[in-house]
Amino acid sequence: MALGPRLDIRQSQSLVMTPQLQQAIKLLALSNLEIEAFVAGELEKNPLLESGGAPDAQPAPDGVDRTEDRPALSAETGASDDLIAQGLGGTDSPLDVDHGASTFIDDGPGDRMATDGVSTGGSGGGMDMLSGGYSEDAPDFDSFAAPDIGLQEHLMDQARATLSGMDIVIATQLIGQIDEAGYLEANLLQTAHGLGVPLYDVERVLGVIHTFDPTGVGARSLSECLALQAKEADRHDPCMARLLANLDLLAKGALPQLRRICGVDEEDMADMIAELRGYDPKPGLKFAHDRAAPVTPDLFVRATREGWAIEINSATLPRVLINRSYYVELSTGPQDRNSKAWLADCLASANWLVKALDQRQKTIIKVASEILRQQEEFFRQGVAHLKPLTLRAVADAIGMHESTVSRVTSNKYLSCPRGLYELKYFFSSGVAASGGEGGAVSAEAVKSHIKALIGAEDPQAILSDDTLVDMLRAKGMDIARRTVAKYREAMGIGSSVQRRRQKALKGKAA
Repeated sequence: MALGPRLDIRQSQSLVMTPQLQQAIKLLALSNLEIEAFVAGELEKNPLLESGGAPDAQPAPDGVDRTEDRPALSAETGASDDLIAQGLGGTDSPLDVDHGASTFIDDGPGDRMATDGVSTGGSGGGMDMLSGGYSEDAPDFDSFAAPDIGLQEHLMDQARATLSGMDIVIATQLIGQIDEAGYLEANLLQTAHGLGVPLYDVERVLGVIHTFDPTGVGARSLSECLALQAKEADRHDPCMARLLANLDLLAKGALPQLRRICGVDEEDMADMIAELRGYDPKPGLKFAHDRAAPVTPDLFVRATREGWAIEINSATLPRVLINRSYYVELSTGPQDRNSKAWLADCLASANWLVKALDQRQKTIIKVASEILRQQEEFFRQGVAHLKPLTLRAVADAIGMHESTVSRVTSNKYLSCPRGLYELKYFFSSGVAASGGEGGAVSAEAVKSHIKALIGAEDPQAILSDDTLVDMLRAKGMDIARRTVAKYREAMGIGSSVQRRRQKALKGKAA
């Protein structure tokens, strides 16, 4: 066999991840608010793009809204627009991403989107898939905004108004070591050594901080925090002081022992416990900045006479238009080779963005409509009727790949008459039905039953986990005791012993 260089021709297939394909996949996983930020960046980079659909737009002199006719791009028409009529259709090259074929990784030929409106029939009526969203009925989330000032800035404002000189330096050191709940984490002796001041001065400044708003801030323990609030309310008598010094007995429910220590009767003890329940054990949290951010729904589900309607929240979904007239104006002027290439690039990018956003919207509607069809009993009767559902089940039903459904349901929220839910909420594991009849029951439905049973239990007859198992099996749910305990702990519900103690204390304080 001769050794030497030679040329061979080989034929092979490979999947090329173009930048546009990667971005199209990424768009599926973004929420409407994230899409808005992405589109804002594209509007800055691409002069052919412009935002449209503003509610205060002025109509044309002839009364025709021409903005509705300008973005004549869809999955059906492609690039059939005014450019073709002007003989400039050659510059409107097709996109690298062909949404009419299998475009996403691992998606088969069945992963094709219908170009017409999506309509799925369900029991009780059809579901009209609308592209509009709520405007006036959308919830107002402005009231959930976090405060403008943090706890430490609030305390420093009070310190500057009260203290001066070296006391300000000590207060700054102490306030800097107060956590978000309002508790002081500093060692006073180490702080005094570090600043080179007597311990007495540090303790005196801390006493001033204890008078700041909110009451109880700067405490070094729960007992001290509640004591500061009791002093503010003029309820810190010797009996209350002894109660605060034995909070561990109160947590255990040792009321007879506490009454002996405090020297009070049952009525006074009940009044003292009721007083403590009115105090704030974490006074600094009202100034915390890391509150849960308000969630804006991406989809709305509402009942109509014909069945269910799913609507995209257009209030948070930007509308992108292609300025064709501006493109024609630029393309007909004098240009060099680089300018022509840049303009063609801008047009291709604009075409891709419009198609990608339209395809994303259709995909979300299609996935959400299948979730609604599968979980229709939940929307009609509540969480107790939630069914076990997997990504694969939805993907097989709509002819998509499981990874596509996973991306669509990420960071998306659905608002319905029963509340606001993440799309991932509707996917849960199942618990076998007792006797092997009736199919499986969703884990969320089981949690709902457990919460309802515990919420309705008699304070004199607290339900144990074994009793809960028997009651759930009577409802048709075959579940083990350890599973009941796991679900109960996941919901933050204590054991039967803890609940009995808590309800006894609540009864005393009532």
